This record gives sequence, C-alpha cells and structure tokens, in this order.
Amino acid sequence: MTEKIIQHGAEANIILIRAKGRGPFIIKDRIKKNYRLSEIDDEIRSKRTRSEAKLLEKASQVINSPKPFFEPSIKNSFKLKMPFIEGKKLSKHLDFFPLKEQKKICRIIGGNIAKLHDADIIHGDLTTSNMILKDGKVFFIDFGLGFGSHKIEDKAVDLHLLRQALEARHFRNWQELFQEVLKTYSTSKKSGLVLKQFKKVEKRGRYKERY
Repeated sequence: MTEKIIQHGAEANIILIRAKGRGPFIIKDRIKKNYRLSEIDDEIRSKRTRSEAKLLEKASQVINSPKPFFEPSIKNSFKLKMPFIEGKKLSKHLDFFPLKEQKKICRIIGGNIAKLHDADIIHGDLTTSNMILKDGKVFFIDFGLGFGSHKIEDKAVDLHLLRQALEARHFRNWQELFQEVLKTYSTSKKSGLVLKQFKKVEKRGRYKERY
C-alpha cells in the first residue's frame, strides 16, 4: 500500500492511497487548528466532516460525485474516505479543449448544478478546481463549504461563484461558457426565480467593486 499527499489545503490534506487488490481512494483529513481550544476544534472538525459526508452521499444520488465509504466511527472522526476520481481537473484542462468541447462540458456542468439545486444542495465552492472530467462525465468534488438550503438567494450565490470562477480562470471565453451553463441550468424547477435573484446578486457585486 502506498500513501501520498496530493493536496495541502488550509482546512484539510488530501491523501491518495493505492492498495493492492482494490481501486485507489482518498482520505480527506481535516487539519487541527492550534489557535482553537482542543475540545472546540475537535467538535468543529467532526461536525464539518459529518456534514460533508451527508452532502456527498446525497449529491452522489443525483449527479456524478464521489460517494463516501461508510465508516462506523465517522461520528468521532476528522477523516473522510472516498473513491479517487482519476480524470482531468477542469481548472487545468478546460482551456485546452476546442471551444465546441468546452461549451459541451459547460452544459453538463449547468445540468449538474440544476440537479443539485433541485435537491436543495448548495455546493458552496463552484469552481473548475472542484470538477473532474472522466469518460465524458463531469464529477463534482469537495463539498467542504456546502450545505443544504431551499433558499433562492443561496442558489443564486452558488451560480455567482461559478461565474466569478470562470471569469478569473477561463477569461478568454468565460462569457460564452457561462451562457452554456445557464442553458442547461434552466432545467431546474426554480431556475426562473434563481436567475432573477442572480441578477440582483450580480448588481450587488458590481456595486461593491465600484465602492
């Protein structure tokens, strides 16, 4: 068995494990914060781990996302164990596809977000860094900032985060790509209300940038 840290994050380390006789998997290990009291830190990390596990479990039923492995001790654990998605992280690869292919991928993304929002799941960090392309499918990962909500505002902010991420990371074609996202997001049951609120969120964002 081999172990390798493939990502150092502010909140967690991602450890890739390859074991003989089974597919690779990862462990998301939430980092201890020394500035917090030990008891409070343990409670926060454990709560966030449980919350993310529940969101991933629910999300995996409606879109492509890694389904966490059941762990009897997860209540007292700071680690989340799940399959490793071996594919192309879109933050690194999206710009290298032909524009036609980029648009197709963004339509898949929009459809996935619609399904999440219809299930009242807010991802909380919709960037192409948290999307992996594998066998023509887009997998959403890292629900560490996610939560459950039926509020139109929360869904509009989720979309706004993706718009900002596309503009920042894929600036050459971001407007065309985001329009493709919106085309398939329109399949969401409450897309009309969300997109109306999205415009208000956009205006608030521009006002803050100006002042």
